[in-house]
Amino acid sequence: MDNEKMTQYESMAKLNLEGDVRDWTINAINTLEDSFKTLADIDTENIEPLVSVLALDNVLRADISEKFITRDELLSNAPEEYDGYFEVPKTLE
Repeated sequence: MDNEKMTQYESMAKLNLEGDVRDWTINAINTLEDSFKTLADIDTENIEPLVSVLALDNVLRADISEKFITRDELLSNAPEEYDGYFEVPKTLE
């Protein structure tokens, strides 16, 4: 990254970086570009892509509907109940 390219990027992003901030940004971008070039040089021809770095299978339980509490047990804690439902005060007229 040079000053000319940095000026173009600043223009596109509507930024105006000055002095040390501009120099630091150019240096950081150059460091990142060097890191990516190093990664690009690694031979990955016979390497199978990973979906996850963890060797775990799906450990979730099966999605089976179960009844844990009956309606009557649930409504026994309601302050008011009407026809098998919680009864609440009107909020809209």
